[in-house]
Amino acid sequence: MIKIMADSTCDLSKEIIDNYNIGVAPLNIIIKGKSYKDKIDIQPDEFYKVQRSLDKNPTTSMPSPEEYLKIIDRAVKDGYTEILCICMSSGTSGSYQSAVIAKDYYYENNKDSNIKIHVVDSLSMSHGSGWLIVKSAKLLEEGYSFDQIIEFNENHKTRVKHFLCVDDLDNLIKSGRLTNVSALIGKVLRVKPIMSMKNGKGAIVSKVRGKNKALNYYIDEFTRRVDKDITDFIIIGYTTDINIASNLQEKIKKETDFDGEIYIMQMGAAVGTHVGSGGLSMFFVEKEKMKDGLLKNKIRTIKEKRLQK
Repeated sequence: MIKIMADSTCDLSKEIIDNYNIGVAPLNIIIKGKSYKDKIDIQPDEFYKVQRSLDKNPTTSMPSPEEYLKIIDRAVKDGYTEILCICMSSGTSGSYQSAVIAKDYYYENNKDSNIKIHVVDSLSMSHGSGWLIVKSAKLLEEGYSFDQIIEFNENHKTRVKHFLCVDDLDNLIKSGRLTNVSALIGKVLRVKPIMSMKNGKGAIVSKVRGKNKALNYYIDEFTRRVDKDITDFIIIGYTTDINIASNLQEKIKKETDFDGEIYIMQMGAAVGTHVGSGGLSMFFVEKEKMKDGLLKNKIRTIKEKRLQK
């Protein structure tokens, strides 16, 4: 039997976590010196309400190896023989390294064990790792083996496309979730930046003015980039405004030919600490060899406008 594990930044709904029996190691949220376990001691709506009233932004800390070991030990007792752990990007958190330490510790203390454990550095944030987790669970239902599911994750994780726009860059800049160059660009341009992942960290790939144009950008890029053979579902994430997420869902249905499932899920406190209010994200798998970056997107837009004349 195969057990799937994650950290709480996967931001999957309780329904999906329960349905696929996913083990989740919670990150810690530190508010005014007090520590809360993500989605256990503090729920997303409660967190965002508190966050708005704080003078100093909360901080986060990775799950301890002990948190992962609890899930591993429980899985072994329940009869699982293969364990797949999918973590958020090692470029933004120590969660992946903590899971590796837990795996090594388990083997050191169970030298005769035949249990297989594999830890994936998703190179993703939030529902990016969540996308891989849901896909892995679906592949498991389809009868894929442990090695086949590992191969899928390692081969496709760099193609899980992230789009994220926020109302304010300050939280991402302070937390180091944006590269220095991207942070400078976003502050200087004074527009709504759209971010993706580059080398395991957040980077600004475009700029728009207003949420409607952000939605249009999401649709245009999805249509241009999506790998239809692999993307059988999309995840839309939000922090505080579910309506804007619903608007994006409707635009996808009306303006594209995508006929797969579209999940809407809220980002939890661990991710929300860095994203803040008004965050909107979208996740799918893109075609191979797609290029990204603010300058590249700007040049492409200019070329497309010239061709339309």
